[in-house]
Amino acid sequence: MIIGITGTTGAGKGTVVEFLKQKGFVHFSVRDFLAKELEKINLPTNRENLLFMANKLREENSPSYIAERLYEKAKNENKDSVIESLRSVGEVELLKNKGTFYLIAIDADIEKRYERIKLRKSLTDDVTFEKFVDDEKSETTSDNPAKSNLLKCIELADFKIENNYDMSYLKNEVDKIYAEIKKRSPRPGWDEYFMEISKTVALRATCNRGRSGCVIAKDKRILVTGYVGSPIGIPHCDEVGHQMKTTVHEDGTRTQHCVRTTHAEQNAICQAAKLGVSIEGATVYCKMTPCSTCAKLIINSGIKRVVAEKKYHAGKESEELFKRAGIKLEILDEKVELYSYQ
Repeated sequence: MIIGITGTTGAGKGTVVEFLKQKGFVHFSVRDFLAKELEKINLPTNRENLLFMANKLREENSPSYIAERLYEKAKNENKDSVIESLRSVGEVELLKNKGTFYLIAIDADIEKRYERIKLRKSLTDDVTFEKFVDDEKSETTSDNPAKSNLLKCIELADFKIENNYDMSYLKNEVDKIYAEIKKRSPRPGWDEYFMEISKTVALRATCNRGRSGCVIAKDKRILVTGYVGSPIGIPHCDEVGHQMKTTVHEDGTRTQHCVRTTHAEQNAICQAAKLGVSIEGATVYCKMTPCSTCAKLIINSGIKRVVAEKKYHAGKESEELFKRAGIKLEILDEKVELYSYQ
């Protein structure tokens, strides 16, 4: 799924993007794309030059040129993506013909938007109110599909937000739109698909402190799975009860672990080793941030990406290990789990 964001300057497009990123979306920015093009010819990144470069690229290539480049990047990610700052009709029409695409438009009263850009103190926003109004006029209407036409893009939007209120209002509007999009798009993305399978795998778990499952996948294919349970030949917790150990963490928090069990991630990696399946460059899908032991195994096994459904409150060590090892950690739901599930 790709969501496009259009709207007027200072309306809150970037904030909407941040809310979507929290839901697992990958962000692609027209502005960042143009800034890199300006850097190639040693032009400063200001509003006039960004508009100049956008129009130049569209006229020299096609009305949808920028969107095409960002669409290719989004497609290669194989993830739900958000493309920010769509401004031309050609861009919107291209993306609407590419499959599952929704356009969100965001606007607000011009005085309120000017107040916001002054507060964020960007170099591209250092203008008088009169200049701000004049610049907007040049971007809001054009009969040329290769040029900026924000008014027409807003008209083409599937969803519109009038962002004249506070942050909680905006977040609530984004949540409602996202829920509606999910209703219209029942087919899950690959991350959602594999995460749901990991939940089914978890039904085989034999420790009722939290039945966790794990899927390791690559190139849209499942390589191996694993679930929490005792090592082969050892009685299961569901049969004889838990064998608990209390751990005190650096931040003073205490967690209890069942030391009888092997974690879902560990079992999946062991399965790969037994079967001779290479998991180099793969993605692991799991219930929450892996523990530090699992993190080390993940790093050494060559896995390059970890997708966790939720965040483990004692997972800071693992987060640091992944960061230092260049492992991409993504949390689908930022809600923090306050217990160790194993």
